[in-house]
Amino acid sequence: MNSNNSVFGPTLAQRHSKVIIVQVLVVIFLCINLLLIVTFFKNECFHTTARYILFAVTLLSDSFLFLVSDLLFIFTIFQVTMWVSLCSFICIIMGLYLIVTPVTLTAMTLERYVAICMPLRHAELCSTRSTVHIILVIHGLSSVPYAVFLFTFFASASLDFYYQYRMCYVEILIVYKWQDHIRSVVFQFYFLIMCLIIMLCYAKIMKVARTASDDDKISSKGLKTVTLHAFQLLLCLIQFWYPLIASSLIHIDFTDLQHVRFFSYIVFNLSPRCLSPLIYGLRDEMFFTAMKKCLSCGL
Repeated sequence: MNSNNSVFGPTLAQRHSKVIIVQVLVVIFLCINLLLIVTFFKNECFHTTARYILFAVTLLSDSFLFLVSDLLFIFTIFQVTMWVSLCSFICIIMGLYLIVTPVTLTAMTLERYVAICMPLRHAELCSTRSTVHIILVIHGLSSVPYAVFLFTFFASASLDFYYQYRMCYVEILIVYKWQDHIRSVVFQFYFLIMCLIIMLCYAKIMKVARTASDDDKISSKGLKTVTLHAFQLLLCLIQFWYPLIASSLIHIDFTDLQHVRFFSYIVFNLSPRCLSPLIYGLRDEMFFTAMKKCLSCGL
C-alpha cells in the first residue's frame, strides 16, 4: 500500500496542482475580460466605432474559449472520456474561436491603416454596417482551417470510430499522418498571411506618421504604440505554432505529453488571450478612462 501511494500520490497531487493553477488563471482572466466587456456595453460611444466593436468581438470569443477549453482541460487531466462525435463537435467550435481573435486583430490593423492612410474613406469603409459584414467575414475565414482539417477527418475515419469513448483533444482526430501535415500547412499559411498584412500595414502607417510630423517625440510615441500593438498580435499568432509542436511530441510518453499540453495551454492559449486585450485596453486612452470609471463605480 505504501508503495502504491508513493507511485500514484505525486501524480494525483500534480493533477490537483495543475487544475488549481489553471482555475486561478481562468478566473483572473475572465474577470479582466468581464471588466472590459462591461466597459464596452456601458458606453454607447464605443458602439459606433469599428475598432471598439472588433475589440468586443475578441473579448467575447476569448471568454467563451476560456470556459470551453477549461472544461476540456479538466476532463483531460482527470482522463474523463466522451464520444468522439461529441469531441469532434467541440473541436469545431473551439477551432473557430481559437482563430477568431488573431483574424479580428488583423482586421483591426487594417482599420488603423484605413484611418491613418485613407482618412477620407474611413467613415465609408469602417461604418457600423460594414463592421457587421467584416465580423461575418472574420468568422468565415476563421472556420476554414478547422473545416479543412475536419473534412479530412470525416473522410478518413470509420463510422464506428465516432461512437468510441476517448479523451477529447484535437490530436485524437488525426487518423493519418498526412492529416497532421495538412493542419500544420494551413495554420502556417494563416500565420504567414497575417504577419505580412501586419508588417505591410504598419510600414505604411509609420511612413505616413513620420512624413506628417517632424516632431521626434510624436514619432517616438507613435513607434511605441505600434510596437505594443504588434506585440499584442504576436502573442495571439504564436498559437499557430502549436500544431507543429504537438505533432512532434504526439508519440512520446503519455505523462510527458500531459506536461507538454499543460505548458502549451498556459503559454499558447491562456496568456495571449489575457495579455492582448489588457494591452489594448490600457494603451487606448479613451477606453482606459472609461474602464477606470466603470471599475470605480463597481467598487
